[in-house]
Amino acid sequence: MPAAIHPVRRPIRELPHELVSQIAAGEVVERPASVVRELLDNALDAGAARIAVRLAAGGVRLITVEDDGIGIAPGEMALALKRHATSKIGSLAELEAVGTMGFRGEALAAIASIAEVTLLSRPRDEDHAWRLDGRTGELAPAARAPGTTVEVKELFFSVPARRKFLKSDATELAHCVDAVRRHALARPDVGFAIWHEGKLIEQWRACVDGDAQEALTQRLSDVLGADFIAQSVPVDFTLEAVRVTGRAGLPDAARSRADQQFAYVNGRFVRDKVIAHAVRGAYADVLHGQRQPVYALYVTLPAERVDVNVHPTKIEVRFRDGREVHQAVLHALEGALAAPRTAQAGVSAEPGRAQEAAAQPPSHAAPPWRAQQMALASPGQSLAQAAALWGGTPSDAAFTGVREAPSAALAQVAAGDGDSAWLDYPLGRAMAQIHGIYVLAENRAGLVLVDMHAAHERIVYEQLKAQQGAPSSQPLLIPSTFPATPQEVAAAESHAGALAQLGLEITPLSSKTLAVRAVPTALAGGDAVELARAVLAELARFGPDEAGSVINRARDDLLATMACHGAVRAHRHLTLAEMNALLRQMETTDRADQCNHGRPTWRQLTLRELDSLFLRGR
Repeated sequence: MPAAIHPVRRPIRELPHELVSQIAAGEVVERPASVVRELLDNALDAGAARIAVRLAAGGVRLITVEDDGIGIAPGEMALALKRHATSKIGSLAELEAVGTMGFRGEALAAIASIAEVTLLSRPRDEDHAWRLDGRTGELAPAARAPGTTVEVKELFFSVPARRKFLKSDATELAHCVDAVRRHALARPDVGFAIWHEGKLIEQWRACVDGDAQEALTQRLSDVLGADFIAQSVPVDFTLEAVRVTGRAGLPDAARSRADQQFAYVNGRFVRDKVIAHAVRGAYADVLHGQRQPVYALYVTLPAERVDVNVHPTKIEVRFRDGREVHQAVLHALEGALAAPRTAQAGVSAEPGRAQEAAAQPPSHAAPPWRAQQMALASPGQSLAQAAALWGGTPSDAAFTGVREAPSAALAQVAAGDGDSAWLDYPLGRAMAQIHGIYVLAENRAGLVLVDMHAAHERIVYEQLKAQQGAPSSQPLLIPSTFPATPQEVAAAESHAGALAQLGLEITPLSSKTLAVRAVPTALAGGDAVELARAVLAELARFGPDEAGSVINRARDDLLATMACHGAVRAHRHLTLAEMNALLRQMETTDRADQCNHGRPTWRQLTLRELDSLFLRGR
């Protein structure tokens, strides 16, 4: 046992200005990337159209940020290095509705306290530039085009212990590049260049042609790669005063790490739990396991409805109405991801060709018998109704209408007529069943493989979700009791009505014990305690304001379980009519590209890929 420590009484006194500056620097400047971020904020606030970042030793020995902005007047340059000196705000009202990237007036002073800083700036109405030595305060004439250069040398020279916590030059350089990348994604109208040890390592030219959406798409392609554009869908949604734009990655593009997730609020990169929670909710139905979605989302709302003065690094914000933002992001992503994405048709099928013509978008002109065929895909007893027949064989009932009422279109296909019209469908014409698991279809692009159980599971699930009302509840003959935490007890008491919407009845027996008295009928044979704890944990984690989305997700989980049991099972023989009905249902079902567990439901094998397999054209 350590000996008792007897503290020595010390008088309370004001800290020296230099020490206060270094404490503030510790909040603002954690590594070279922190300096890059703050200097980029200032350059963008100055109206720069081109910004160059020059680094040495990963930014530890040298960071230089050059811009072509409005510049700093020579009489204000010394003031720019003092704490709480800024041109961005002048009153509390301006702070509450700040529209600039920087506003505290602390960054340059904090950087100057732990590094050698030199300012070189020329306002556009000056004949020449002025150079300020941050150490001596000496101001002298210099040569420079209009704009500002901030040079930072020997970061943490005055606090060498801090340098020991820095990583390798390569790691620090990667963080600096990432800081520039985040700013570049927010401002496609500005050109950025990054130099390291005299070599250009990244450059993104300003996107000035076309409209704002085209410029953003081009910048996203330049920074994140063309694959990001190809594997994502556009987002554009407005809910009252909140607008959400950008691109959301397809579930197939999800990654094991959350390293391609970019969220912006009024042009500022943020890490916000409200936005992150809404994103998780939108992808809950389509991601497999712990995969992380990729996205670049831009939330725009009136400045007075968001507080950016929350964290020294300005990476966190607080919304006046978090629920409004949450719902806007959730609905924006759900709408973007729900749009069916289908295969491309129109590929030339000429045998022995050396090169394949570019694929054309699928034809939207429906064959003359389209209405009849779509009616065939929605038999008298709907798939949702069939899936509700838990006591029988719902998958058989789902296709009864198809067997009993074959259409003239199916008869044409069986006779070999009307093939080209069938190929106009995005998922084409069913040809065979493989091992009782997959449906093999043909469309204009090539071959389509469909996992019939996964596809039907999604169809049933979406139709069940469309039904109104709470799941039926099964009272337990003997309530299941379990020891509960104070948070679980509070959640059960606060959200009794919400739990009832899930078919759950959970009541306190004491301050430390809960009883599960009823569960959803579909899960009557499951672990009632495990189900109760999972739902209560979600409610306790996110609180009353977000309870609605928690309830919706939990309800969707139950429906997903019901849909899995109700979908057509593997190894069951389907007729051509049934297979074609399944394909048509997929083409009109939201999120039909993934099953309820996030696995893909179909894959396209193009003619180009088939030619490659058989070395055609070589």
